[in-house]
Amino acid sequence: MDVTKQTFLQGALILIAASLITRFLGFVNRIVVARVMGEEGVGLYMMAMPTLFLAIAITQFGLPIAISKRVAEADVRGDTVQIKKIVVVSLSITLSISIVFVGFLYFIAPFLADKLLKDARVIYPLFAIGPIIPILAVAAVLRGYFQGKQNMKPQSFSQVIEQIVRISCTVFLVKLLLPYGVEFAALGAMISVIIGEFISLLYMLYQFKRKKTVKIRSQFLTALKGGKETLERLFSIALPATGSRLIASGTHFLEPILTAQSLALAGVGTALATRQYGELTGYALPLLFLPTFITHSLATALLPSISEANEQNRHQFVHYRIHQAIRLSFASGAIATVTLTIFAGPILHYMYGSESAERFILLMAPFYIMMYIQMPLSTALQALDAAKSAMWNTVIGAGAKIVILVSLGSNAKFGIIGIAISLIVTVVLITLLHLISLARVAGFKLSWKELGRMFSLLGLTFATAYMLKGIFAGSLYQLPSFLLLLLCLLILYCLFLLCFGFITKAEYEQFLSRKKR
Repeated sequence: MDVTKQTFLQGALILIAASLITRFLGFVNRIVVARVMGEEGVGLYMMAMPTLFLAIAITQFGLPIAISKRVAEADVRGDTVQIKKIVVVSLSITLSISIVFVGFLYFIAPFLADKLLKDARVIYPLFAIGPIIPILAVAAVLRGYFQGKQNMKPQSFSQVIEQIVRISCTVFLVKLLLPYGVEFAALGAMISVIIGEFISLLYMLYQFKRKKTVKIRSQFLTALKGGKETLERLFSIALPATGSRLIASGTHFLEPILTAQSLALAGVGTALATRQYGELTGYALPLLFLPTFITHSLATALLPSISEANEQNRHQFVHYRIHQAIRLSFASGAIATVTLTIFAGPILHYMYGSESAERFILLMAPFYIMMYIQMPLSTALQALDAAKSAMWNTVIGAGAKIVILVSLGSNAKFGIIGIAISLIVTVVLITLLHLISLARVAGFKLSWKELGRMFSLLGLTFATAYMLKGIFAGSLYQLPSFLLLLLCLLILYCLFLLCFGFITKAEYEQFLSRKKR
């Protein structure tokens, strides 16, 4: 057995630990940026981010998922020749696409900023996106390779390195450029992303050179010429995965454009619209997506595990693994849902020094628990060669999002709240469609007993949080008391998890063991 391999839970916990550190560092970064740049500066920065996400979706072409799956299948067969072809073909594709996209981005950036985003100042962070794209393209291939080998350490360490470098550069560059205007401060924040990703890539390259089982530069062109079948096998996963990401990133790209246009129709001024969008996407959504560092880690470790088991026709084990991932994802999401719903005001006050986004969190948090189980469901579909189903589910969700966003956002009675409602509908709809697809593809379903446990855990946690809020009512805005409240809630929640069987003795033993379960 490869000594660098981890079990499913070991790999997931390594990723979770790294993600926890990077999320904490990321929140420190957001707090600094928000306090220094303000809502308008954050809004400019966030308006450029969907373009980056769209660029990542196009240039990576869904290959990280396909690489992880195909490497895991080849690795269980001991086929190192196939692994080399997978890496060579993937690098060639991602680098070629990224070079073309960078040129296109620089050509269209002025029109995008001035005509579509309705704020010419966005052009500065848009221009800074260009150098990031090829860096991320190479890093994505290396991550897919390590994930397929079920070695999550290089990816985890690189994430921490990237965040430390980014934060250090952000603090320096934002303060340096802010006197020239908030648009230059946003540019500084984006340049910090470039530097962080580049240093992270250097670390990944070092680890690949040290741990690789194949020599990439040796007979590179030979492997590329003989990679037609490999390309087809990669594309069978990559194309639907790309479709899903393009649709999601495309709607995310259109989101600020449609939001700006819709709010303008509703009579909201440009400065106010930018500020409201900054509150929603820069303050509320990061908190709502906080538990996804756990669910994303579980999904990342889940893909090669299910792919390996499916290659060996261990279908019962596949079902067990999906149930396990959903259970652990829900456990991580339930406490976040309760905490954000009941303590939104104090949390925003301590995080950002402003409670302006409280209305968004109160509306969205109860529904976003569906988001926390969505990632493992999507990953399971891809691992079972049902990526097309995941793609079509995303198409339906994206269509619903656009229709609701425009309809409600342009209505003066809803305005920015209509934008938030469109996000809620998308999350709930796609998650339900994924569950239906898994039932059709693999005969997978959640039992009434499991659903009962989930709702019981959620209800008991809500009741406990309300009780603690009453006890600490006079000191919610005193940080030591609020932290004590959260600690009490967390301890009680851990007891609830054990009582309801969300964390089992077997899983604890699996983490300690090297046995592949």
